[in-house]
Amino acid sequence: MPSSDDWRDVGAADELASQPLRQLLAGNTPIALVYRDGQFSAISGRCNHVGGPLGDGRIDGEYVVCPWHNWRFHCRTGQGEPGYEDDAVPVYDVRVEQGRVLVNLSAKTQRTRHPHPPHPLTKLTVRGGPGGPALDAPLRLVGISTTNMDTANPRYSTSDDLLNTALAHAETKGVETRLIRLAELIFRACEGYYSKSAHACTWPCSITQMDPDDQMDRVYEAIVQWADIFLIATPIRWGQASSLYYKMVERMNCVQNQETIADRIMLRNRVAGFIVTGGQDNVQGVVGQLMTFFGELGCQFPQFPFIAHSRGWSAEDMENNMRAVQESAALHDGARGLVDRCADTCRALLGVRIGAEKPVRGGRKAHRTA
Repeated sequence: MPSSDDWRDVGAADELASQPLRQLLAGNTPIALVYRDGQFSAISGRCNHVGGPLGDGRIDGEYVVCPWHNWRFHCRTGQGEPGYEDDAVPVYDVRVEQGRVLVNLSAKTQRTRHPHPPHPLTKLTVRGGPGGPALDAPLRLVGISTTNMDTANPRYSTSDDLLNTALAHAETKGVETRLIRLAELIFRACEGYYSKSAHACTWPCSITQMDPDDQMDRVYEAIVQWADIFLIATPIRWGQASSLYYKMVERMNCVQNQETIADRIMLRNRVAGFIVTGGQDNVQGVVGQLMTFFGELGCQFPQFPFIAHSRGWSAEDMENNMRAVQESAALHDGARGLVDRCADTCRALLGVRIGAEKPVRGGRKAHRTA
């Protein structure tokens, strides 16, 4: 039962009634104060999920909706929405005296949390560690195609062509491979939970937790749990990487922010390489962004970490651009060499001797000599 001497004055009733929901701090207790149908009620201002400020959310019928991830709690009982009643936040008695609103900080009900099974992505695996592959098991490489073409009507892509060459070569070297085509996945754009609070951007991604149909989980699983090597292929679009690339990496902020908010490094001993092609120039600018982002995830890079091809700003005859890549033995050799360098770098990180062969770079020199 609430204590009779733990009432706190939280403000003038007229002022507080002007807003249906607000976040208050009564002493050290966060309170979500609701004014609905001429009555005040109060529940905890801290959400059960990851502590979002319930009073900064919104009212939907009789439910307070958390502004971080849309969890809902009844404004008078504190219980979760139907089906989640076992997830409840504390309720506090409220009364109005002489035009002032008083809240009793001795909770009328207790916080309860329904046990939720951990999301499959919460399990981190490390090569050589529990649940991970043995140190001497075959390396794993995921190729990620970021070109955005109509999957129902496939056509030639220069970046995909070189990526396919790289994956085929990796398999001849005993490296396990996967190919992820972002254009074949249905996934939501980042909704900016991090902009609300660093702690609002969670691992796994908040969208992944809320939306079982969101297919970004396939990228997360490959990068965080499966692959040793990431090979990212992108066309150049108006001097930048593809829009699908940016859609993907914005959703991967939930990986990087674990380092800053939880001191938890998600990726160890992972290697990234890049394939960049386009009819327009700015190869170095595109690669700079790719390396910056994946470096921030904790990835390492091989010597000469990318291959690239561009015929420049004025090359509008795209059919010749495609032909140049198709017919360039040097560029395809460069894709194979990139795989070898990535694999050697990964083995070095794992304590295995790397090869001493002369690197095959591809890129500008390869194009001139093709």
